[in-house]
Amino acid sequence: MTYSLTVRDHMMIAHSFTGEMFGPAQQLHGATYVVDATFRAEQLHADGVVVDIGRASDALHRILSRLSYRNLDDEPAFAGVNTTTERLCSHVAEQLVDVARDGGLGGADLTAIAVTMRESHIAWASYEVSL
Repeated sequence: MTYSLTVRDHMMIAHSFTGEMFGPAQQLHGATYVVDATFRAEQLHADGVVVDIGRASDALHRILSRLSYRNLDDEPAFAGVNTTTERLCSHVAEQLVDVARDGGLGGADLTAIAVTMRESHIAWASYEVSL
């Protein structure tokens, strides 16, 4: 059995892609993402939680605020790579892993963290890290 807790936030970014497969998205364009971060644990913490909702929400917001309202083409962390939805999911998930490992979420021993980014009501991507 696995317990999970999900918190949600959003971000708005600008970026462009390199490569013929991206067609018109090779030009600078904007994207608004609804971002879900899901934390998984096999057992609950003694207080009956997977993680503290407030801490998890704050951590996700801090991470996303570093990207929001930015042109990701100008961000050193993404130099030379396409900032696809999949890549952004892994970027956010890895930062949440760091917060979890530093004890910043409270709660149980996590088994995984998953990040899902919804670019629209018909397209989204996810990335999950096992801990």
